[in-house]
Order: sequence, then structure tokens, then C-alpha cells
Amino acid sequence: MSQTEQYEKCSWRFYLQRVERVTPRPAAWSHHGTAFHSAAEAFEKSGRSMSTEEAVEIFSDQYGDLTNAGLDRESDTDRWMSAGRYSGGEDIERRYVLGQEQTAYYVEWAKVNGPSIWKTPEGEPGLELYFLVELGGIEVRGYIDQLVTVKDAVRPRDLKTGSTKSKFQLQTYGIAVRKLYGVEVNDADWYLAKDGRLSRPVRLDQVSADDLGERYASMDAGVKAGDFPARPSYDCRFCDVSHACIFFSTKS
Repeated sequence: MSQTEQYEKCSWRFYLQRVERVTPRPAAWSHHGTAFHSAAEAFEKSGRSMSTEEAVEIFSDQYGDLTNAGLDRESDTDRWMSAGRYSGGEDIERRYVLGQEQTAYYVEWAKVNGPSIWKTPEGEPGLELYFLVELGGIEVRGYIDQLVTVKDAVRPRDLKTGSTKSKFQLQTYGIAVRKLYGVEVNDADWYLAKDGRLSRPVRLDQVSADDLGERYASMDAGVKAGDFPARPSYDCRFCDVSHACIFFSTKS
């Protein structure tokens, strides 16, 4: 999923990351998101019996481990990517606190709102659920953050600590769940950690497997043909391989 969207937005970035294997610049926001997901998953797998303090500790430990590993690879925090007005070092520090706050709020939110986690026919909870399906002749795989039960249907839910959201990702989740489990999937949503709430549901009943398959097949054909056009844009400032990009200085 992410590969297809990355190729569509800027094929040259795809080339640098996945063909040339350029070492990306580290970003605290990546560690923030990973640690938050781990804490939320552990809390849900505990049957929501885990305390707020325990969940926050899971976030803190993983964020610290990931950040320290990143600092081992790149000790100069001025070279770290960061958001807004913050320097790399400032962003590392603020996200540690922000992530703790968001984790604590998620625990309290989930205890009150109590989304019902769906279970597969084998009894596996719909938490970080792995899938592998074929779309457009391409094997598509990934992990779904959560599958929850809403009325008589299953709803994919993606947990977001940042502002970037992908309908294509949710659409892929919906098709995958239908294909693998034969259950009704009408919509999906995001849990927005920045706001401590759910997004409005995104309808999935108007997108077919063929529609998505065309996008995956188009990306695959472009890669096999060696077609990697650059698409300089505002997003270049958030590109973690821009330091190796010959087009970066001429971005629009």
C-alpha cells in the first residue's frame, strides 16, 4: 500500500528508497507512531485490564529504544527530520512527552468508549492483523491496526499520531477483510491521537477490488519498466531521502 502511494506521489523517491537503498534521515515522528501503536496494541490485548501507567511505560520504553538506536546511526540531531518550528533535538524531546500524554488519553478513551474488537473465525483478535491478498495480479500484504465490530459489520480502524491519512490504505483493508473472511465491511475510520477522537467513517462500499487492483498493477508495471519520474512538490520538505535527491533544490 505505502509503496504504491509513494510511487504515485514521487516515483523518484521510491527509486531512491527502494532501489538505490539510500539511508533515510531519522525522524522522531516515526518512533512516536511506532511506540504509540505498540502501547495501544498491548493495552487492547490485555482486555483493557492494563493500567494507564503500564501502557505509558510501554510507550516510553519503546520510544526510548528506537530513538537511541536512531541516535547511534545519526548522532547529529540537526540532521534529524522535524515538524514545524522545532529542531531535531527539540522534536525528539517533545514527542516523548506528547506520546505519553496521547497513550494515557487513549487508554481512558477506550475504557469509556469500549470499541468491540472483532475476532477472526480462529479466535484471533483483530489487532495488528496480518493479511496477504492478490489485487491486480499483485500480492499485497500488510497489518491492520484494529478491526472493530459496528452493528453487524466489521470496520477497519487505523491509529494515527500524525496528520497524514490515506483513504487508499483503508480501502485496501476493506477489500482484504472481505476477501479473507467473507464479512460485511461498509466503512472504516481513523483514531486521531492528536485530537483524542475518531474521524468520520470513510465509506468503502463504492470501491471494488478491480479499482484498487488497477493502481497496484500500474505501480508494478512502472517499476518493472524502470519508469521513475520525479514530482517535486511541497512534500519534498518531508522526504527522508531528499539529501540524496538531485531534484530537491529545484522543488516547486
